[in-house]
Amino acid sequence: MGLFRSRQEYQPVRGEADEDRDEESIPDDSDVGATLEAPFSWMEYAIFLLLGIAMLWAWNMFLAAAPYFQKRFSTSAWILNHFQAAEVSVSTITNLGSMIILTKLQKGASYPKRISSSLTINIIVFAILALSTLVHTAASPYFGFLLVAIFAASFSTGLIQNGLFSFASGFGRSEYTQAIMTGQAVAGVLPPLAQIISVLAVPAKKQKEDGNGADTADASPKSAFIYFLTATIISVLALLAFFYLLRREANSRALRSAAKSTVNGASEGDALNGRLRDTSTQDEAPDEVNERPSVPLSTLFRRMPFLALAVFICFAVTMVFPVFTASIFSVNKIDSAIFIPTAFLLWNIGDLVGRLVTLWPKISLTHYPFALFCLAMARLLFIPLYFLCNIKDKGAAISSDFFYLIIVQFLFGLTNGYLGSSCMMGSGEWVLPEEREAAGGFMGLMLVGGLTVGSLLSFLLGDI
Repeated sequence: MGLFRSRQEYQPVRGEADEDRDEESIPDDSDVGATLEAPFSWMEYAIFLLLGIAMLWAWNMFLAAAPYFQKRFSTSAWILNHFQAAEVSVSTITNLGSMIILTKLQKGASYPKRISSSLTINIIVFAILALSTLVHTAASPYFGFLLVAIFAASFSTGLIQNGLFSFASGFGRSEYTQAIMTGQAVAGVLPPLAQIISVLAVPAKKQKEDGNGADTADASPKSAFIYFLTATIISVLALLAFFYLLRREANSRALRSAAKSTVNGASEGDALNGRLRDTSTQDEAPDEVNERPSVPLSTLFRRMPFLALAVFICFAVTMVFPVFTASIFSVNKIDSAIFIPTAFLLWNIGDLVGRLVTLWPKISLTHYPFALFCLAMARLLFIPLYFLCNIKDKGAAISSDFFYLIIVQFLFGLTNGYLGSSCMMGSGEWVLPEEREAAGGFMGLMLVGGLTVGSLLSFLLGDI
């Protein structure tokens, strides 16, 4: 590890707040920042986990409802052939554009307001989408409606990605950022699992009655209604949990402020009552919002260049996996309706495991950003491994489903989860305490940037 550390021109920044938190001491006048941080809480971890699920659940519901959209667009050959590319284009451009704008708008930003606004938009969009399954229209109007819905959902995703990573970073607990990343992985595991179950639940004879899959469970309006209704419910639960988190944090800050005032000889009752009045709202107090420093993106990049590049490259490389996964067939002739969702499921399980293991400090690389950068670059080696598999049923250089599903898919997902979470968790250690929220938003921007670039480059693999 000496080599990796020697390439660093910066060191982790640990302020007095971090030391006082570890020693569980009462803060004094010199570490006001400590009053804004709380010790680790499993309740708060669970809420951030739920918020992470809500962050990507919406998009995964669009993916899960693809067979239903195919049925709705079956009367228009052009829309049927291009609606998925249109979905990706509208989503990635809107998401990246909103992230760039929101990351620049740091001064005066209310991250709780961005998070609650995002969840509210999701509730409205997916409630309307659920109702739309009950209304039959021509392909063109529904296609336009769908793109508007995707635009709104993608803008909502940008809001919560910027707001949530920034808000979590403000706690000074890397575990909460890890919880968000784990929640995203959980949101990726459940849709392919549901798809496998739905396919198995439909008798093979019934599936063969309609070659375009119109009779399968996934293509039915009832299934689409359940998909969108579930996304609505998840967003409602996440919003209620977030309001609880805000009130919990307000009370916690009030108690810590009262303790600090007591040490300084002030009246504990007056300090507590005053603090509760200032923090009883769901958003940050106006004076706190206005005092948040605006940190240039160039400054944040200079503080953690290897982490920023590592997360960008990691997710850019990751975007090749959907193209290959949809094109690789079983060498043992397993039905593609089962095999392809299983491949997606194993990748997402690996991704989930990778994000979970970052909680084990012994294998953490957050103090070695150059090592994370090297590992992110090394993931490019998975691309030639995919070419050894049975692409479009043309034969495989390594004729083994185990090789594809475990060695390639599972490990590719595992490395994505581990590297992505490690980079996001480590960002708070390389900036000043007052820059943590801005750093969280910046790393979220780099993550989305990697996804966008990877999505565009993946079109080069369209003819494999």
